Amino acid sequence: MFHVKHRKPKIVVVGGGHAGVEAASAAARAGGDVFLVTLKADAIGVMSCNPAIGGLGKGHLVREVDAMGGIMGEAADKGGIQYRLLNRRKGPAVQGPRAQMDRELYRKAVQDAVSAQPGLTVIEDQVVDFVTEGGRISGVTLASQGHLHCDAAILTTGTFLNGVIHIGERQIAGGRMGESPSIPLAERLYKLNLPMGRLKTGTPPRLDGRTIDWDRLEQQPGDVDPVMLSFLSSKPSAKQISCAITHTNPKTHDIVRENLGRSAMYSGNISGVGPRYCPSIEDKIGRFADKDSHQIFLEPEGLQTDLVYPNGISTSLPEDVQVAYVRSIVGLEDARIVQPGYAIEYDYVDPRALDRSLQLESLPGLWLAGQINGTTGYEEAAAQGLLAGLNAVYSAIGTDPFIFSRTEAYIGVMVDDLVSRGVSEPYRMFTSRAEFRLQLRADNADQRLTPVAIERDLIDERRKQTFRTKLDQLEAGRKVLSESQLSQKDAIEAGVPLSADGAKRSGADLLAIAGVTIDQLTPLMPDLTGLPTEILTQLEREAVYTHYLDRQTRDAERLRKEEGTPIPPELDLMSVQGLSHELKQKLRQHRPKTLAQAAKVEGMTPAGLNAILLRLRVGSRTGTNA
Repeated sequence: MFHVKHRKPKIVVVGGGHAGVEAASAAARAGGDVFLVTLKADAIGVMSCNPAIGGLGKGHLVREVDAMGGIMGEAADKGGIQYRLLNRRKGPAVQGPRAQMDRELYRKAVQDAVSAQPGLTVIEDQVVDFVTEGGRISGVTLASQGHLHCDAAILTTGTFLNGVIHIGERQIAGGRMGESPSIPLAERLYKLNLPMGRLKTGTPPRLDGRTIDWDRLEQQPGDVDPVMLSFLSSKPSAKQISCAITHTNPKTHDIVRENLGRSAMYSGNISGVGPRYCPSIEDKIGRFADKDSHQIFLEPEGLQTDLVYPNGISTSLPEDVQVAYVRSIVGLEDARIVQPGYAIEYDYVDPRALDRSLQLESLPGLWLAGQINGTTGYEEAAAQGLLAGLNAVYSAIGTDPFIFSRTEAYIGVMVDDLVSRGVSEPYRMFTSRAEFRLQLRADNADQRLTPVAIERDLIDERRKQTFRTKLDQLEAGRKVLSESQLSQKDAIEAGVPLSADGAKRSGADLLAIAGVTIDQLTPLMPDLTGLPTEILTQLEREAVYTHYLDRQTRDAERLRKEEGTPIPPELDLMSVQGLSHELKQKLRQHRPKTLAQAAKVEGMTPAGLNAILLRLRVGSRTGTNA
């Protein structure tokens, strides 16, 4: 049991966005007495940008948060109005579950979860300062209610730190449209001499769906067999809808191109760097000048609203230009803009200032999670919030920090990337960032992480039972597949391509043959027919990838050993023999904390790693690090 037996540590979470609610929930489940401080309690769970949860890489993060007992997956399944498994035609490791949200249903589900969480209190106020004692956080100062003591604080400020909204030449102070920025807190962070910078993100104009000519557009229905975002969900709870697809055209591009000088991004008003993988319409036309068309997904924002989110045309152009380019698009000729698109610029802290628990190294007791760490996206924020919330409590009660390895979770990949490499643009999770994709699939996130959550008493009995049932079903299926002996004749009749050798084979052996599906074999093994579809699908994947998984498991073990080899901060990397001067400079700049982090420094070679390892071994024998 990891819960506190006597005094519960007091944890203050600053901000009620996706990182904040997961941090507060995780800290409370870990045994903390948690105060979630936010400007507006009814804004908890608001989706500031796109009305969707999940996607490529992002869906993996949602599943991992869910496997640890987090809020996002269940809330998404209560608000999901269209489900699509992205990359369905590709391998299972790179498939990403995604769901279109009803914004209000999602917000309500999040707020209900926060309200129902024991040990979590919401305070409507603004944190304007920190209180320190003995070189660590001992409290926060609220704008209206004064001092609030705490054992740890978690900053999840999103885009609110010195947030500025840009619409053409117009600038509005704000953390998002209609809400004030956090200026005193940003000034306080600068006084701590933290490495900080500016980033930006953007959002498209919101359209009135009643003014869209839907009949002229290609419809995009959801999946017939929807894949849920939470392991506790079996089917959607809300009415399912279709989205639609349209495209920009040469006229659209001409309008944008002629007005680039009026865009906040191109006029020099914005210094922050935007996300390369989610470019504005200005960036698309500037960077992909050879293309005369870009896809736009028209995504309804809910069942009880006419608002539509045109995914693919975020912008910082003036409102009159937005009207002109929107109405140049097929199906949108008469579209009315309800809220203009805008870019938002905000402060962030270089995540290399954090340790792997997401605590600031220069100010113990202060954790950072979400966009303040240079990331973008609801899912990335939620995953960081989970980690920060747990570690804030564990630190306060003297328990070792909880760290996700790159080999066991996408959360581990993301955090390691952030604290070892930093960011040059808003960080977004992709499956390509993970070295061990085959074993870090979305479908087995619970098998990877729920045992840890059970050990640390972070989940309720319902989730434990759901997990145990799944394990029992998988084990039953594996037993049938391994113990069955199928004749060559039966296998060939089922469509399995076999040579005439007369040998019997197990179901597992047959499934490992390229192109063979479990649906072909189920009629030959009646004991499989009672198992749920998702269990059969996972059994099929395990059989197909068994040899690759064995190899990845060995590689993962090797990396885990590397991750456990610390590089002492006092080690003089400039004195390591066998490294080029350029590599020494990069090592000094990035200051890797482990051998695994050193391996990611640009230009690092196996010989370079061996040189560092040799220096570490020599130092351990002589008892010196200089």
